[in-house]
Amino acid sequence: MSLRKILSYALLIFIPISLAAKYFEWNSLVIFITSALGIVPLAIWLSTATEEVAVISGPSIGALLNAVFGNATELIIAIVALKSGLVDIVKASITGTIVSNLLLVMGLSMLLGGFRYKEQEFQPVIARVNGSTMTLAVIAILLPTMVIYTSNGVKESAILNLSVTAAAVLILVYALTLVFSLKTHSYLYDVGLVELDSETSKTSEAEETTHKPNLWLWLGVLVIATIGVAFESEIFVGAVEEATAGLGLTPLFTGVILLPLVGGAAEYVTAVGVAIKNNMDLSVSVAMGSSLLVALLVAPILVLVGLVIHQPMDLNFNPFEVVAVAVAVTVANLISLDGRSNWLEGALLLATYTVLGAAFYFHPA
Repeated sequence: MSLRKILSYALLIFIPISLAAKYFEWNSLVIFITSALGIVPLAIWLSTATEEVAVISGPSIGALLNAVFGNATELIIAIVALKSGLVDIVKASITGTIVSNLLLVMGLSMLLGGFRYKEQEFQPVIARVNGSTMTLAVIAILLPTMVIYTSNGVKESAILNLSVTAAAVLILVYALTLVFSLKTHSYLYDVGLVELDSETSKTSEAEETTHKPNLWLWLGVLVIATIGVAFESEIFVGAVEEATAGLGLTPLFTGVILLPLVGGAAEYVTAVGVAIKNNMDLSVSVAMGSSLLVALLVAPILVLVGLVIHQPMDLNFNPFEVVAVAVAVTVANLISLDGRSNWLEGALLLATYTVLGAAFYFHPA
């Protein structure tokens, strides 16, 4: 049984525990920890249901479903937090998800995969395309911040209008990346899928020939998991400020480091698991693709949702957050450009993440 499946079953026990903790008004730290652990299996089931529905719907629709629902957990948590007025934490979680996917997830994948295989290969062209698109996302995050810090005084409405404009452009760019990956240049992305299919056929060939996913069953799981994530997120967000303040953690550290660990657990397990099976194409695609989805879709959606629910959120990030994202994108691009990886490169990515994490921990903001 895979680690992903073990976690999806074992951590379900924390859902009723978190509900009891909320109902009986236990310590906020207990509520925070149990609800965080309760979100993890729901995120895995949400990801699994999306993959199963994708198998039935075919490669094109399936890829689109994975692209749209790939970061559903992070989006749900962010919307709940935004609704509660935790705008700074939501912004920090956006940058934190990008940083953790590029440094922590890719680092763990390359490190653990490198322990088993001396050198692993993946398609450098995909890494270059993702790297170029991530550079645009960094620019979109950087500009509103720079407008404020290079001007004598800027109205909040002007920054919000700039953010809405940038959000619209980013969503358009994301749509173009879907056309590129699913239509005009889909052949570039076939390698990872072919390798994943061959890996699946090796481990469960007999099962694959007789088993066909039940569409309605997995649609039901998808709906239930989504509702569950939303419900657990309400509990999690309700306790996050008091619990983290009790631990002496700032909202910046909470958003950049803690929230991505909770919301991205499913992607982490998937990326590391396939890397250990020598499928670095898929591992790199999961890590970089998840970062792209957050930068080009999740962040712009949150800007627009904030307007609708009267909790305005702009793209004016803490300058150090912008520096962290720029560092993560630069280091990830440099390491992935040659299409090869080894354990040392994984260690370098993890070292960069550790230093950034320490910097956010000691950052006074």
